[in-house]
Amino acid sequence: MSRNTSGKNSNLDSEEWLENIMEQYGDRLTKLSYNYVKDWNLAEDIVQDVFLTCYKEYAKIDKIVSFKAWIFRITINKCKDLLKSSIFRRVVANSNIFPIIKSSELTPELAIMKRSEEEFLSASVLELPIKYREVITLYYYEELSIEEISEILKINQNTIKTRLNRARIKLKAIMGRWR
Repeated sequence: MSRNTSGKNSNLDSEEWLENIMEQYGDRLTKLSYNYVKDWNLAEDIVQDVFLTCYKEYAKIDKIVSFKAWIFRITINKCKDLLKSSIFRRVVANSNIFPIIKSSELTPELAIMKRSEEEFLSASVLELPIKYREVITLYYYEELSIEEISEILKINQNTIKTRLNRARIKLKAIMGRWR
């Protein structure tokens, strides 16, 4: 067994290994992706693509020092690639869905969801700019250390700390608007 928790085990073949990491990381990566693309179906598609990449890299998996950091990095990169793509900007960002979502009048379903503190916090986090949303998500939801986030995002640790502080301030302001 390698140093990483999801590294290749000689007793598992590639398909069993893939099933294990899908079970271990599937929900977390989907939530992480959703924080970037704000669309559950797109998030699920991204995660499937991440797992396909993992499957293709199975032979090299023992060379990866931190599997968790590696798989999170792949997921974040795929999300950012999608957000940069012209198809995403034209189809998703310009669709008629966003005006409905941003409507000031809540449907009964949304009113019920709004009462839940967890849903309220999640919605507030989604309003943050991406650079703040990603550090909040990785730090609080994924419970990664500053050092791990720095490794995943390839950003200086002091920058991570600054972004966390600014994100907290912005989040407090966003949440204050709704109360």
